[in-house]
Amino acid sequence: MSDTVTLNPFKLPHPPIVEAVLDIDCDLPPSLQPSTLESAGREVFGDVYPIFRKQFIQQAQVTMKPESQPEVVASQGLRSFQFAAPDEKQIVQIRLDGFSFNRLAPYGSLDDYLPEISRCWDLFRRIAAPVQIRKISLRYINRITIPTVDGKVKLSDYLKVSPNLPDGTGLEFSEFFHQHQAGDPAMGILANIILASLPPQDGALPLLLDISVFKHQRTAPSPFSGWSEQLESLRRLKNLIFKHSLTDTCLNLFH
Repeated sequence: MSDTVTLNPFKLPHPPIVEAVLDIDCDLPPSLQPSTLESAGREVFGDVYPIFRKQFIQQAQVTMKPESQPEVVASQGLRSFQFAAPDEKQIVQIRLDGFSFNRLAPYGSLDDYLPEISRCWDLFRRIAAPVQIRKISLRYINRITIPTVDGKVKLSDYLKVSPNLPDGTGLEFSEFFHQHQAGDPAMGILANIILASLPPQDGALPLLLDISVFKHQRTAPSPFSGWSEQLESLRRLKNLIFKHSLTDTCLNLFH
């Protein structure tokens, strides 16, 4: 069993988390071939994560020339190899630029998954031999269902940070998407926050609260057990953003 870390948890009885992701962006050896990485990944992850998928990324380049039709060139490239557990609630990703661990609902606490994350990271280090780590990030995607009255809701009753419409217009929101990025200069941590409405469902308004906290760095790909302080800093900021984005009325929905 690999060395693990334990973090100071913030737990809700019924958290609204639909997916949590730990991403570790790395520089891999230039000589490492995707086919070699795939076969090694199947060997070390296939027993616990037998469902295998390839994820691709598509790109399009548009060239504009005078007095001619635009030229569009589409391309597709390999992004990652995904290894999923039989229930597909847990996924390990070997990316061509790093490692990811995804946990879907039901979600307990990050501490619950740290031993497995540590084990999988050690396996990734063994087969991919990363040269250095460039970024570590935690991402939590929350689906918050707010009750409505006659199809309406006062957002400020549930959200401390919410979009606003100009006064005196008589306008009402039909939908919204709000995104901002902020940073903690003292810790060198950045946060990307997305708040968006989803289509109404069963007399309620579902909201998406997507919080990513991350830190750029240039460090050696050390064992996972050496990251306890950094992970705790990331999770502490994520928890602060979550708690201070929502009112007590909203937080009580998760008890």
